[in-house]
This record gives sequence, C-alpha cells and structure tokens, in this order.
Amino acid sequence: MLAIWVKVRVKPTERQRFLKAIEHDALASEKDEAGCLRFNVLQDGQDENVYYFYEVYKDEAALEAHRKAPHYAVWRAAADALDGPTEPVRCKTVFPADRGYWGKP
Repeated sequence: MLAIWVKVRVKPTERQRFLKAIEHDALASEKDEAGCLRFNVLQDGQDENVYYFYEVYKDEAALEAHRKAPHYAVWRAAADALDGPTEPVRCKTVFPADRGYWGKP
C-alpha cells in the first residue's frame, strides 16, 4: 500500500480552474483506476489557497498507471494554476489496515 500526502498552493485568480481540474482527476482516479483506492482533496482551514491531496494506491505500479491516465493529463495541464511547487510526502498506511481499502472487514 502506498499513500501520498501532497500540499499545493494555488494562485487565487486560478482557483476555479484548479478545482475543476483536480475534481476531474480525483473522481476519475477512484472510478477508473483499480489501483487507486482513495483520492481526497482537502482545503486548508486557515488559507483558502492551500489544498491537500490524500491518495492511496495499491502499489508503485498503480501510481505509475495513475500518472499515465488521461485524467492525470487534465490535472497536469492546469498545474500552472499553482503558486509554487507541489510538496509530496510518501506515507505508509496504518489505519485502516490494508484490507480496509479493499472493502473487507
């Protein structure tokens, strides 16, 4: 299991374009990619221009498949809406246990 926590800062004037692109990517990732187990987008409670992505993939191959998907290209095309580089952190899931992502008790 591979989890990624990504922090991004968005240019205020590009927020709506960013939101449209990341919504498309997040929803299509969970719907169309068997190896993408979760893709949540969160907005910072103190700064409306800061967002976090919480993504969980079955493995490294699933992450690479995600990066080749058409919806990822939509997100990358809107990356100029960001105000600085992304800040990804790779994590290991603890709770729920791996089986919790597969809908098993």
